[in-house]
Amino acid sequence: MMTPEQSPMGPASVKSKRPKLDSSGDDEVSNSTTQNEFKFSEYPSLEHLRRTQAEFAKERNWDQFHQPRNLLLAMVGEVGEVAELFQWRGETKEGLPDWSERDKKHLEQELSDVLIYLLRLADKCKVDLPKAALEKIDLNSKKYPAYKVYGSSKKYNEYDEM
Repeated sequence: MMTPEQSPMGPASVKSKRPKLDSSGDDEVSNSTTQNEFKFSEYPSLEHLRRTQAEFAKERNWDQFHQPRNLLLAMVGEVGEVAELFQWRGETKEGLPDWSERDKKHLEQELSDVLIYLLRLADKCKVDLPKAALEKIDLNSKKYPAYKVYGSSKKYNEYDEM
């Protein structure tokens, strides 16, 4: 497998507040990781996916159709397809142990469609999605301090003042 440095797209260059990683790429900040903990692959980066999808659309002359409104509506349609996969199944356990491999693959494809449209929408709206996501997580940590909301599903405005 090609590393980010070997890729013609180059390594990811997003400046963000990231946890320190040890030499294996594991998060040093979290001591609660387990052998079976799920992780995303580190490559490709969101930037690599954004550039790849932009090139894909350009090669097909689809930029003319990729206006923010159209991309949003297409993404909502794809979210509906993800919802269909969960419809009528009741509660689903983490890892989807009761799903067939075929159904899991279908989910993988539909979630990928949602991500691709989300990245394309962010690209067309000039939103640095990784940076914005980290800023949103930081904002949420202030709205929902762990000591105050631990184990609760209330909305931030339902908590007593500090």
